[in-house]
Amino acid sequence: MAFIIVGIVVVLGGALVFLLATGRRRATTGRLSRETRARDAGASAATSPGTEVEPVDESAAARARADEARAAAGGTVATRKSAGVARYEPIDPEELGVTRRQFFNRGVLTGLALGVGGFGAAALAFLWPPTGGGFGGKVNVGSVSDVEAALAKKEPFYNAAAKVYIVPYPEEDLAKARAVYGDTPSVLTGMEDGFVALYQKCPHLGCRVPWCQTSQWFECPCHGSKYNRVGEKRGGPAPRGMDRFGMEVAGNAVLVDTAVVVPGPPIGTDTTGQGQEGAACV
Repeated sequence: MAFIIVGIVVVLGGALVFLLATGRRRATTGRLSRETRARDAGASAATSPGTEVEPVDESAAARARADEARAAAGGTVATRKSAGVARYEPIDPEELGVTRRQFFNRGVLTGLALGVGGFGAAALAFLWPPTGGGFGGKVNVGSVSDVEAALAKKEPFYNAAAKVYIVPYPEEDLAKARAVYGDTPSVLTGMEDGFVALYQKCPHLGCRVPWCQTSQWFECPCHGSKYNRVGEKRGGPAPRGMDRFGMEVAGNAVLVDTAVVVPGPPIGTDTTGQGQEGAACV
Protein backbone atom coordinates (compact mmCIF):
# COMPACT_ATOMS: atom_id res chain seq x y z
CA MET A 1 0.00 0.00 0.00
CA ALA A 2 2.79 2.43 0.92
CA PHE A 3 4.63 1.72 -2.37
CA ILE A 4 1.47 2.47 -4.38
CA ILE A 5 0.96 5.82 -2.61
CA VAL A 6 4.61 6.83 -3.10
CA GLY A 7 4.42 5.86 -6.78
CA ILE A 8 1.31 7.98 -7.34
CA VAL A 9 2.94 10.99 -5.67
CA VAL A 10 6.10 10.61 -7.82
CA VAL A 11 4.08 10.29 -11.05
CA LEU A 12 1.96 13.35 -10.24
CA GLY A 13 5.04 15.41 -9.36
CA GLY A 14 6.78 14.42 -12.59
CA ALA A 15 3.68 15.28 -14.64
CA LEU A 16 3.46 18.72 -13.02
CA VAL A 17 7.15 19.47 -13.70
CA PHE A 18 6.74 18.35 -17.32
CA LEU A 19 3.70 20.58 -17.83
CA LEU A 20 5.48 23.60 -16.38
CA ALA A 21 8.55 23.03 -18.54
CA THR A 22 6.57 22.63 -21.77
CA GLY A 23 4.44 25.65 -20.89
CA ARG A 24 7.55 27.81 -20.48
CA ARG A 25 8.82 26.73 -23.90
CA ARG A 26 5.45 27.47 -25.51
CA ALA A 27 5.46 30.95 -23.95
CA THR A 28 8.68 31.91 -25.76
CA THR A 29 7.86 34.52 -28.40
CA GLY A 30 9.70 36.84 -30.78
CA ARG A 31 11.58 34.18 -32.81
CA LEU A 32 11.43 33.93 -36.61
CA SER A 33 10.31 30.57 -37.89
CA ARG A 34 12.58 28.45 -40.07
CA GLU A 35 10.27 28.98 -43.05
CA THR A 36 10.48 32.78 -42.72
CA ARG A 37 14.30 32.74 -42.54
CA ALA A 38 14.50 30.50 -45.61
CA ARG A 39 12.15 32.80 -47.58
CA ASP A 40 14.23 35.88 -46.72
CA ALA A 41 17.43 34.12 -47.75
CA GLY A 42 15.84 33.10 -51.06
CA ALA A 43 14.70 36.64 -51.77
CA SER A 44 18.25 37.96 -51.19
CA ALA A 45 19.80 35.33 -53.45
CA ALA A 46 17.31 36.04 -56.26
CA THR A 47 18.83 39.52 -56.82
CA SER A 48 21.87 39.08 -59.08
CA PRO A 49 24.83 41.48 -58.91
CA GLY A 50 24.34 42.70 -62.49
CA THR A 51 20.68 43.58 -62.17
CA GLU A 52 19.75 47.14 -61.50
CA VAL A 53 17.02 47.41 -58.90
CA GLU A 54 15.33 50.61 -58.08
CA PRO A 55 16.11 51.36 -54.44
CA VAL A 56 13.17 51.44 -52.18
CA ASP A 57 13.31 52.94 -48.76
CA GLU A 58 11.61 50.04 -46.99
CA SER A 59 13.22 50.83 -43.63
CA ALA A 60 11.32 54.09 -43.30
CA ALA A 61 7.98 52.43 -44.06
CA ALA A 62 8.77 49.60 -41.64
CA ARG A 63 9.67 52.06 -38.90
CA ALA A 64 6.44 53.96 -39.50
CA ARG A 65 4.37 50.78 -39.16
CA ALA A 66 6.25 49.82 -36.01
CA ASP A 67 5.62 53.25 -34.50
CA GLU A 68 1.92 53.00 -35.26
CA ALA A 69 1.67 49.54 -33.68
CA ARG A 70 3.65 50.64 -30.61
CA ALA A 71 1.49 53.75 -30.17
CA ALA A 72 -1.71 51.69 -30.49
CA ALA A 73 -0.44 49.32 -27.79
CA GLY A 74 0.30 52.19 -25.42
CA GLY A 75 4.06 51.98 -25.74
CA THR A 76 6.63 54.66 -26.28
CA VAL A 77 7.43 55.61 -29.86
CA ALA A 78 11.13 55.48 -30.61
CA THR A 79 12.68 58.85 -31.38
CA ARG A 80 15.23 59.13 -34.13
CA LYS A 81 17.11 61.69 -36.11
CA SER A 82 16.66 61.94 -39.84
CA ALA A 83 20.17 60.63 -40.56
CA GLY A 84 20.50 58.20 -37.62
CA VAL A 85 19.32 54.70 -36.76
CA ALA A 86 16.25 54.30 -34.59
CA ARG A 87 16.93 53.10 -31.05
CA TYR A 88 14.71 50.21 -29.93
CA GLU A 89 12.76 50.84 -26.79
CA PRO A 90 10.86 47.75 -25.58
CA ILE A 91 7.27 48.03 -24.44
CA ASP A 92 6.71 47.94 -20.71
CA PRO A 93 5.12 44.52 -19.87
CA GLU A 94 2.81 46.21 -17.37
CA GLU A 95 1.47 48.44 -20.15
CA LEU A 96 1.18 45.57 -22.61
CA GLY A 97 -0.56 43.26 -20.13
CA VAL A 98 -1.15 39.51 -20.71
CA THR A 99 -0.86 38.43 -24.34
CA ARG A 100 -3.35 36.07 -25.91
CA ARG A 101 -0.81 33.24 -26.04
CA GLN A 102 0.11 33.69 -22.39
CA PHE A 103 -3.55 33.70 -21.41
CA PHE A 104 -4.27 30.38 -23.16
CA ASN A 105 -1.04 28.76 -21.90
CA ARG A 106 -1.80 29.69 -18.32
CA GLY A 107 -5.40 28.57 -18.66
CA VAL A 108 -4.39 25.16 -20.02
CA LEU A 109 -1.74 24.66 -17.32
CA THR A 110 -4.15 25.70 -14.58
CA GLY A 111 -6.82 23.29 -15.85
CA LEU A 112 -4.35 20.41 -16.09
CA ALA A 113 -2.97 21.12 -12.62
CA LEU A 114 -6.47 21.15 -11.11
CA GLY A 115 -7.43 17.93 -12.90
CA VAL A 116 -4.26 16.04 -11.96
CA GLY A 117 -4.40 17.34 -8.39
CA GLY A 118 -8.04 16.30 -7.97
CA PHE A 119 -7.34 12.83 -9.36
CA GLY A 120 -4.32 12.41 -7.09
CA ALA A 121 -6.27 13.45 -4.00
CA ALA A 122 -9.11 11.06 -4.88
CA ALA A 123 -6.66 8.19 -5.46
CA LEU A 124 -4.92 8.78 -2.13
CA ALA A 125 -8.27 8.98 -0.32
CA PHE A 126 -9.34 5.69 -1.92
CA LEU A 127 -6.11 3.88 -1.05
CA TRP A 128 -5.75 5.28 2.47
CA PRO A 129 -6.85 2.68 5.04
CA PRO A 130 -9.87 3.55 7.22
CA THR A 131 -9.12 4.69 10.75
CA GLY A 132 -12.36 3.48 12.31
CA GLY A 133 -16.11 3.40 12.07
CA GLY A 134 -16.23 0.63 9.42
CA PHE A 135 -14.73 -2.69 8.43
CA GLY A 136 -11.01 -2.58 9.15
CA GLY A 137 -11.45 -0.82 12.49
CA LYS A 138 -13.41 -1.13 15.71
CA VAL A 139 -17.16 -1.36 15.00
CA ASN A 140 -20.05 -0.92 17.43
CA VAL A 141 -22.33 -3.70 16.17
CA GLY A 142 -25.19 -2.96 18.55
CA SER A 143 -26.35 -3.22 22.12
CA VAL A 144 -26.25 -6.30 24.31
CA SER A 145 -30.06 -6.39 24.36
CA ASP A 146 -30.17 -6.44 20.53
CA VAL A 147 -27.71 -9.32 20.43
CA GLU A 148 -29.54 -11.29 23.10
CA ALA A 149 -32.89 -10.76 21.31
CA ALA A 150 -31.50 -12.43 18.18
CA LEU A 151 -29.85 -15.24 20.15
CA ALA A 152 -33.13 -15.95 21.94
CA LYS A 153 -34.54 -17.04 18.55
CA LYS A 154 -31.69 -19.57 18.24
CA GLU A 155 -30.05 -17.64 15.42
CA PRO A 156 -26.86 -15.54 15.34
CA PHE A 157 -26.84 -11.75 15.46
CA TYR A 158 -25.48 -10.43 12.13
CA ASN A 159 -23.90 -7.04 11.42
CA ALA A 160 -23.21 -6.19 7.77
CA ALA A 161 -20.80 -3.30 8.47
CA ALA A 162 -18.47 -5.55 10.46
CA LYS A 163 -19.18 -8.67 8.33
CA VAL A 164 -19.60 -10.60 11.53
CA TYR A 165 -21.87 -13.10 13.27
CA ILE A 166 -22.26 -12.79 17.04
CA VAL A 167 -23.02 -16.20 18.57
CA PRO A 168 -23.30 -17.32 22.20
CA TYR A 169 -20.59 -19.26 23.98
CA PRO A 170 -21.61 -21.61 26.84
CA GLU A 171 -20.21 -20.65 30.22
CA GLU A 172 -19.68 -24.29 31.19
CA ASP A 173 -17.20 -24.78 28.33
CA LEU A 174 -14.88 -21.90 29.24
CA ALA A 175 -12.26 -24.27 30.66
CA LYS A 176 -11.88 -25.96 27.25
CA ALA A 177 -11.92 -22.57 25.53
CA ARG A 178 -9.03 -21.33 27.65
CA ALA A 179 -6.95 -24.32 26.58
CA VAL A 180 -7.61 -23.69 22.87
CA TYR A 181 -7.90 -19.88 22.66
CA GLY A 182 -5.54 -18.89 25.47
CA ASP A 183 -3.02 -17.42 22.98
CA THR A 184 -5.68 -15.05 21.56
CA PRO A 185 -6.83 -13.04 24.59
CA SER A 186 -9.05 -10.75 22.51
CA VAL A 187 -11.16 -13.74 21.42
CA LEU A 188 -11.09 -15.34 24.86
CA THR A 189 -12.30 -12.09 26.47
CA GLY A 190 -15.42 -12.18 24.31
CA MET A 191 -16.04 -15.82 25.24
CA GLU A 192 -15.82 -14.94 28.92
CA ASP A 193 -18.48 -12.28 28.25
CA GLY A 194 -20.61 -15.02 26.65
CA PHE A 195 -20.08 -14.19 22.94
CA VAL A 196 -17.98 -15.15 19.91
CA ALA A 197 -17.51 -12.85 16.89
CA LEU A 198 -17.21 -15.00 13.74
CA TYR A 199 -16.01 -13.63 10.39
CA GLN A 200 -18.63 -14.32 7.72
CA LYS A 201 -16.06 -15.49 5.13
CA CYS A 202 -15.40 -19.20 4.72
CA PRO A 203 -11.68 -19.98 5.28
CA HIS A 204 -11.80 -22.40 2.33
CA LEU A 205 -12.32 -20.10 -0.69
CA GLY A 206 -13.92 -16.99 0.79
CA CYS A 207 -17.65 -17.58 0.28
CA ARG A 208 -20.03 -16.06 2.79
CA VAL A 209 -21.18 -18.81 5.16
CA PRO A 210 -24.92 -18.62 5.95
CA TRP A 211 -26.64 -19.93 9.08
CA CYS A 212 -28.79 -23.05 8.82
CA GLN A 213 -31.70 -22.72 11.22
CA THR A 214 -32.63 -26.42 11.13
CA SER A 215 -29.19 -27.92 11.80
CA GLN A 216 -28.09 -24.99 14.02
CA TRP A 217 -24.78 -24.99 12.17
CA PHE A 218 -23.05 -22.69 9.70
CA GLU A 219 -23.08 -24.40 6.29
CA CYS A 220 -21.17 -23.07 3.27
CA PRO A 221 -23.19 -23.48 0.03
CA CYS A 222 -20.10 -23.25 -2.21
CA HIS A 223 -18.24 -26.44 -1.27
CA GLY A 224 -20.14 -27.90 1.69
CA SER A 225 -17.91 -26.93 4.64
CA LYS A 226 -19.82 -27.07 7.93
CA TYR A 227 -19.16 -25.48 11.31
CA ASN A 228 -20.88 -25.77 14.67
CA ARG A 229 -22.52 -22.84 16.47
CA VAL A 230 -19.18 -21.39 17.66
CA GLY A 231 -17.48 -21.77 14.25
CA GLU A 232 -15.49 -24.97 14.88
CA LYS A 233 -15.18 -27.15 11.76
CA ARG A 234 -17.41 -30.21 11.56
CA GLY A 235 -17.05 -31.21 7.90
CA GLY A 236 -16.08 -30.25 4.35
CA PRO A 237 -12.85 -29.12 2.68
CA ALA A 238 -12.16 -26.07 4.87
CA PRO A 239 -8.62 -26.09 6.31
CA ARG A 240 -9.73 -24.85 9.76
CA GLY A 241 -12.66 -23.43 11.69
CA MET A 242 -14.25 -20.06 10.91
CA ASP A 243 -11.98 -17.07 11.45
CA ARG A 244 -12.96 -14.64 14.18
CA PHE A 245 -12.44 -11.17 15.61
CA GLY A 246 -11.56 -9.85 19.01
CA MET A 247 -14.49 -8.27 20.80
CA GLU A 248 -15.53 -6.71 24.09
CA VAL A 249 -18.64 -5.54 25.89
CA ALA A 250 -18.38 -1.90 26.98
CA GLY A 251 -21.42 -0.98 29.06
CA ASN A 252 -24.35 -1.96 26.89
CA ALA A 253 -22.39 -1.81 23.59
CA VAL A 254 -20.84 -4.75 21.80
CA LEU A 255 -17.58 -3.68 20.11
CA VAL A 256 -15.90 -5.85 17.46
CA ASP A 257 -12.32 -5.13 16.36
CA THR A 258 -12.21 -6.02 12.63
CA ALA A 259 -8.68 -4.67 12.16
CA VAL A 260 -7.17 -8.10 12.91
CA VAL A 261 -8.60 -11.38 11.61
CA VAL A 262 -7.79 -14.21 14.04
CA PRO A 263 -7.42 -17.58 12.23
CA GLY A 264 -9.99 -20.18 13.18
CA PRO A 265 -9.23 -23.19 15.40
CA PRO A 266 -7.52 -26.22 13.84
CA ILE A 267 -9.42 -29.22 12.51
CA GLY A 268 -10.61 -31.48 15.31
CA THR A 269 -11.31 -28.68 17.81
CA ASP A 270 -14.65 -29.21 19.57
CA THR A 271 -14.96 -27.26 22.80
CA THR A 272 -18.77 -27.31 23.04
CA GLY A 273 -19.66 -30.78 21.75
CA GLN A 274 -22.65 -29.41 19.86
CA GLY A 275 -23.91 -31.83 17.23
CA GLN A 276 -26.22 -31.29 14.30
CA GLU A 277 -29.70 -30.60 15.71
CA GLY A 278 -31.78 -31.11 12.58
CA ALA A 279 -31.78 -31.45 8.80
CA ALA A 280 -28.84 -29.93 6.98
CA CYS A 281 -29.33 -27.04 4.56
CA VAL A 282 -26.44 -28.06 2.27
